[in-house]
Amino acid sequence: MDFRIWAFWRRVQYGFIYLTIIFSLIMVVYYLYFYKAPTCFDGIRNNQEEGIDCGGGCLPICSFKVIPPVVTWAESFKIVEGQYNAVAYIENQNELAATEKLKYTFKFYDANNNLITERKGVTVLPPNSTYPIFEGRINTDLAVIKRTEIELEPVNLWLPATIGRNQFRSTDIKLSGADDKPRLDVIMENTTLYEAENIVVVATIFNSVGTPLTASETLIDRFAGESRKNIVFTWPQPISKTVRSCEVPTDIVMAIDLSGSMNNDGGNPPQPITNVLEAASTFISNARSKDQVALVTFATEAKNALYLDTDLSRVEKAVKELKIDPKEETGSTNMGDALLEAQKELNSVRHNTDARNVVVLLTDGLPTEPDPDPTGYVLDAAEKIKNDNIIIYTIGLGSEVDADLLKRLASVEENSFIAANTLELKEIYERITTAICEDGASRIDIIPKTDTNFPQYP
Repeated sequence: MDFRIWAFWRRVQYGFIYLTIIFSLIMVVYYLYFYKAPTCFDGIRNNQEEGIDCGGGCLPICSFKVIPPVVTWAESFKIVEGQYNAVAYIENQNELAATEKLKYTFKFYDANNNLITERKGVTVLPPNSTYPIFEGRINTDLAVIKRTEIELEPVNLWLPATIGRNQFRSTDIKLSGADDKPRLDVIMENTTLYEAENIVVVATIFNSVGTPLTASETLIDRFAGESRKNIVFTWPQPISKTVRSCEVPTDIVMAIDLSGSMNNDGGNPPQPITNVLEAASTFISNARSKDQVALVTFATEAKNALYLDTDLSRVEKAVKELKIDPKEETGSTNMGDALLEAQKELNSVRHNTDARNVVVLLTDGLPTEPDPDPTGYVLDAAEKIKNDNIIIYTIGLGSEVDADLLKRLASVEENSFIAANTLELKEIYERITTAICEDGASRIDIIPKTDTNFPQYP
């Protein structure tokens, strides 16, 4: 058979053309109906990505390149009975990586480690600083929160955000009405050219050693670039007892026992009353210029011997001039009315609404007035003024006092002191001075956060 080479190659050419047409049709159908171009949200590692849909040409930052957020602390603050605010500080150590959706769960436990309740939420976490998470009005059905924890869920999407806390600056921070209607006024500045929206701002007050004491939150809807705003934080109840910084003034009522037993040691001048008044005078001299002091004396009856006054030298003079009425040599001791008289003065128009309220009661004996139950009467009086946001300190002088009763009258047991003799009174008053307020400025953190600076994705 005669083999024609040219015919063979022609058939090869026809076959190649045919296959090319078939392949082209297949590719056209594939690209039209099946092919999907690589994207940064297709769930596949492609297109030079460092991970699935992250890194490379994609905007998201891969999780394995991000330092996980760290919980610095979490705490709850009682607002009223059965209601708390909770705050946690979360540190983001990444210079750029931030997230618009950080899911969290607050968990609240009682003294027996029983879970009281939970609160879930989602918040933003800007970069390169520490940011608060705030949850308010947590109802506990009157259970007392003793421990607060927060759990953070793994972040699904990290994005670069170049602006964090440094976008805002706080100045002129002023706390007022601490013992009435607490209000914190802050001037906040947007230092950038960019407008921000939906800014959540949390104010947290710390004591001088950095322990958080209370917190509040406010929201700014819109904040123009290079502008200032006056923002306000409020609390529904007084915080003067909570914020123990000496920057908060104190109104003090000294309730001094002038019953007949206070000069039983005799002498000239009579003792122990003379040394008692000297120690009380020294205590007053250590008060601060913003403080006010009043005097209540008590024996069979209680009376207001001097109204609240900032002129401490005048108060010292009044204390030194106190004397025991000879009629009280055989009189009684009415502690209950002394406490109620102190409460009355601290609720008068003379009270500084920026100040905390304190009563310091000194006695050398037992309550013996009024009949028929002087002990029950003074306990009821103490409970009333404790519920009125007044702090009670008690001092028992000598061996005739009821130490257990004085502990029950004080706001807490640590506020009750026993002096075996008058020489110990000065030290006790110094301890009370230290306990009333803490030297050193309290710290107030004003921390804003917003999702305005996040790039849009996808």
